[in-house]
Amino acid sequence: MKMDILNALCRSMFSYKTYQTRKELEVVAAGLVNKHPCLKDPSMGTCYDSWTTRLYYKVGNYRHKLGAAGCSEVRVNQKRTGDDSRNRLKKARRCEVNFLPDIPTGQTDVTLQNEKAALQEEMTKKYPNHAVVHSKMEQTFALRRKEIVDEEPPVAEIMRQWPALFLEEQVHMEFFRITGVNLKETFFSSLDEYTPKIIQLYRSRSGAFGEDLKTLLNKMDAQITNVMLQRKTAALRGLPLFMRESTDSFFKSCLDTDVDVDGDGVNTRGVQIGILTVTEDDTATTDTDANVRCFALIIEEQIVLDDLPDLPTAMAILFGLIYALNMKYPKELKYMFETIQKVFLRLDTKLSARVQSFRNKMLRC
Repeated sequence: MKMDILNALCRSMFSYKTYQTRKELEVVAAGLVNKHPCLKDPSMGTCYDSWTTRLYYKVGNYRHKLGAAGCSEVRVNQKRTGDDSRNRLKKARRCEVNFLPDIPTGQTDVTLQNEKAALQEEMTKKYPNHAVVHSKMEQTFALRRKEIVDEEPPVAEIMRQWPALFLEEQVHMEFFRITGVNLKETFFSSLDEYTPKIIQLYRSRSGAFGEDLKTLLNKMDAQITNVMLQRKTAALRGLPLFMRESTDSFFKSCLDTDVDVDGDGVNTRGVQIGILTVTEDDTATTDTDANVRCFALIIEEQIVLDDLPDLPTAMAILFGLIYALNMKYPKELKYMFETIQKVFLRLDTKLSARVQSFRNKMLRC
């Protein structure tokens, strides 16, 4: 009976995600004994610790069987003889629910390639049918993840193979397919909630972070239009400063007459991940924040998406693309992106010491 219970729990858990955390196993064990009190183990502290331990070993054995059966997400993490461990792919580590899904039942590589070709043809139209694009993107999700995660192509190749992935709407949808979290709703609701506390924290600690943070706050205070948007922008721009990280290669700016959409210009050269602020070439206006025309996203020296209305929108979409393209956080900005992931989007509760300190200080404001 014990084995039947564990097998049933494993089947249910693996229908949601392949790699479970210890805390998630504890939640499952607690739910089991709460629903069936006869299964409590009084000899253990919480009465379900023994079930947590059993589940821990059971899910490991279950993953081994899935790998032998051909499960993509498990096989990609199995070390094979002759593999170069430096290039070996790693399992999902940023709370991806569908990191590398298997091909859906009834589909094959050939049928998915046909759907991909139809999607590419639709994207060549001047006005693509968004319903068709969405349907094709849903159908080809497993093939797309296999190509991106397994082959790790450069972003220029991904833009050629999957142009629809760089539509603003599809970035949000792809993030939801991978994590099960609504990127737009969760990010902006958290930003609305935390911005007053973050600005208050910046003001109370600005003396400890040099002139950059003070200058940012002074520019924000000088704005008389779109005050709430300016506060949100200041909260995001000040985040890497507060984390004592460098933004030299991340926040870039240029005039609209200088934008090089091919990614070969001075504005994108050497930039792996960044946000480009495009301002109007108006010498009569000295306030650069007042004449911002749009924002653009730079990945691997390529402008992948432009005409974004504001910095919060650009930051949210850039974060979604990092997940969609299976990219690592830049080392010089890892704490900023960890804050967005774990504090703003609530993906994972295990924080680094620096991010935990920021969160505690912010919530005390």
